[in-house]
Parts: sequence; structure tokens; C-alpha cells
Amino acid sequence: MRRISWKKLALLVAMSIFGLWASLMVVIIFYTLHDSLPLCVEPQKIFGITIDCATVLESKYSSVFGAPLELLAVVYFVINLALIYLVSFASDALSRTSLRVLFVWRFIGLAIVPYLVSLEVFVLKAICIYCTMMHVAIIVDFCIITYFLFIKKGVISSPGLIAAASEGGPRGVTPKS
Repeated sequence: MRRISWKKLALLVAMSIFGLWASLMVVIIFYTLHDSLPLCVEPQKIFGITIDCATVLESKYSSVFGAPLELLAVVYFVINLALIYLVSFASDALSRTSLRVLFVWRFIGLAIVPYLVSLEVFVLKAICIYCTMMHVAIIVDFCIITYFLFIKKGVISSPGLIAAASEGGPRGVTPKS
């Protein structure tokens, strides 16, 4: 049973797919094929910062324990998509737990972005367009889940919550669609 509308499901999934696409582009084209990325062929200066994926991706800051950050980003976005699936289609208890885990997971992603951006801008003085795409995807993802959890409460429908509300259960538990 699907707990959210197709439109809301698409919104939850969109940025994760966009981030997954950007991270896979880097992993496949740059790291596996050892080729230049399509949007990063020639370095360009804009407002004193160089747009140069190679500078960023070849820096000593581009990996953690030998694993490229973009490979970790692939894992991040795949886990994001798996959690969205569980939120949408799992049992009530697993869906609620998955929603909380998804919020924390996206918060962890959000917490890392300022560090990575500051490394690019202030230390490397270069920006990778694909990294920026991933950063935007993470930030928008977090905004979406925050909106669903705290602003538009009850966006995830649950038969257990509907039954409790119709039987005079706790006040304010009626889900919205």
C-alpha cells in the first residue's frame, strides 16, 4: 500500500535521483574512464573562483580512507531512495521508523555540505559543477523532508492513524493528503 500521493513520492525521489545521477557521472566518467566530465572540460574563472572539476576531484580532500567522496555520495543517494521506498510502501511501524531515519540521514548529508563547499571555495579555490549538483540535491532533499515532517504534518497516511482518529483517538492525528 502506498502511503503518499504519486506527486509527493516523485518530489521525495526527484532530488535523490538527480544527486545519484551527478555522483554516478563522476564515478563512471572521471574515476573509471579517466575522462573529462561533460560540463567541466575547460577551467573557467567566475568571480575569482575557478570552475574546474579536475582540481577538486584530484585534490587530497576528494577521498575518505581511500574511497572517493563521489562513491560515498552514490551510496548516500541509494540509501536515500531505499528509505523513501520504505516510507512509501512498508508496514506502518517500519514506515514511521524509516521516515525518522530518512530525516536523520538527510540531516547528516546536510551537515557535511558546508564543510565540502568551504574546502572548494576557500582552500582549493575551485568548484566542481557535479559536486555542486550533489550539494544542491542534498540541501533540497533536506528541505523537502523537513517540510513533510514539520510543516505539513501527516503527509504520510497510515491506516493505524486513520483508525485511531475515527475511533476518537488522539486529537490532531488525522492525516492530510
